[in-house]
Amino acid sequence: MLGLLSDTNPKWVKIVEDDLGSFLSDHLYAEQKAASNGFSFVMQYPEHTTLSTKMADYALEETQHFKRVLAFMHSRNIPLKRDQKSQYVNHLRQFFTKSKDKKENLVNRLLIAAIIEARSCERFALLAKNTKDPELSVFYHNLIKDEVSHYKLFLDLAKSFQPKQEVQAKWTDFLNYEAQYISKRGKTALVHG
Repeated sequence: MLGLLSDTNPKWVKIVEDDLGSFLSDHLYAEQKAASNGFSFVMQYPEHTTLSTKMADYALEETQHFKRVLAFMHSRNIPLKRDQKSQYVNHLRQFFTKSKDKKENLVNRLLIAAIIEARSCERFALLAKNTKDPELSVFYHNLIKDEVSHYKLFLDLAKSFQPKQEVQAKWTDFLNYEAQYISKRGKTALVHG
């Protein structure tokens, strides 16, 4: 369904369960960064009305997810930890070289956002399915219902700015790049760790 080329080892779930505070803190910051990214698309590309409208809706939804994660942490008396730089996101950004073509950079940003959303959904689904914590399972199961469409939104938007075949070829190469990197991860209690 998500089109990713590698799956996270289910052993990762135990790592998350053993350090739930780190995981939930990382997830909270990921939601904040996603919302900020949505607002950034609106501010940097105001001439694209459809993009602006969809990104405003996306930013609002991610802000609501931020609030839900924070409320869940408070309900469990889990203190918020400091944000950590995402090595995963930094690695993804290295795939694309900066272009003088503004539309090319837009498409690349959309593809980065799409793959981050796809991997997040894959991890959340794995956690919901395999955790021994019933409340955590329900929380992530309910969150996935909202999240699952985000990767497709970004991918469809990318295809609206360049020929679909070009975007699909780039996406396939990017999926391979991501799969090679993520296959060595899954050893820390981080959303993309």
